Amino acid sequence: MTTPHGLAPEDILRLGEGEVVMLDQTRLPGEVVHVHLRTWRQVAEAIRDMVVRGAPAIGIAGAMGVALAAATARRDHPARVRDEVRDAVAGLRTARPTAVNLAWAVDALGRLAAAHPGPDDALVADLAAAARAVHADEVGRCRRMGAHARVLLGRGPRILTHCNAGALATGGYGTALGVVRAAHAADPGVRVVVDETRPLLQGSRLTAWELEQEGIPYTLIADNMAATMMAQGRVSHVVVGADRIAANGDVVNKIGTYGVAVLAREHGIPFIVAAPTSTLDLDMPSGADVPVEERAAEEVRGLDLFGRPAAPDGAPVANPAFDRTPARLVAAIVTEQGVHRPPYERSLRAAWDAAIAEAAAPG
Repeated sequence: MTTPHGLAPEDILRLGEGEVVMLDQTRLPGEVVHVHLRTWRQVAEAIRDMVVRGAPAIGIAGAMGVALAAATARRDHPARVRDEVRDAVAGLRTARPTAVNLAWAVDALGRLAAAHPGPDDALVADLAAAARAVHADEVGRCRRMGAHARVLLGRGPRILTHCNAGALATGGYGTALGVVRAAHAADPGVRVVVDETRPLLQGSRLTAWELEQEGIPYTLIADNMAATMMAQGRVSHVVVGADRIAANGDVVNKIGTYGVAVLAREHGIPFIVAAPTSTLDLDMPSGADVPVEERAAEEVRGLDLFGRPAAPDGAPVANPAFDRTPARLVAAIVTEQGVHRPPYERSLRAAWDAAIAEAAAPG
């Protein structure tokens, strides 16, 4: 299932004939199980239930869901396929509200369908090709990010990660873990500190599992150990992914990211964000305006420790899935276009413009 360079993209997500196949991330690390989804509504449910998660990966899944909607639509009316595509775009883009990649990807396929001259068979084929291109493009962006970020790390870095921003979260290779992979390929002295990332433990369940697959040395810590690890000199850099980056450089990422950034600033440690240009939302002036998903109380309350309840039944719970790290705490943002520094309003706009020009270039 794995390759010398980590999970193959098709092992994580693939668009098949009349189905979308996903690696069920809720079953890791104990079980490696693929689910076969045969309607766009099942894809939307899988996104909501975090069978697939991570901003680029849910964008890919959304694109594949739109393509699946067209492929499985009834053909008993001339407008049936386009109607089904419109319904899928509307339903999929709101499956999770915070990561911008989901709306970006499904809207792109929606525009393709709206402008397509037909016939239906050609539309179905072109949407499938577009969804697969979204997947390939995201993997390519991650590989380029990893190469760009190496200059920020020096020799023998000790990199703290938060949540999972690896192949699982991006459809292949990874953003923050793509940086780790590229650094380790050039310097086997790289060491990784993986925080567990409560409440759903994406660090301990997923990031540690990915690093195990590739033999990259790591140390797993509880979230509340990060400050001590930094104070002891056991962290030289923090590298995280992002679910949305506002025009001013504010970063919205998994809950707990803000706290790690504050600790990094206190200890003089560079806080680096790796994310593709598809995660930029330059229409959003600051991260304060980004909608933050509030998830179910049972994700916090229902955890069992040593076979006993983690909290009293009915304990009041707050469970925001994301937080905002102000741009002033971010040392650099790395996209596939390069390394970007403050003022982010200028450098991120240049990255976006370069990505648009690249996409429009012939060939």
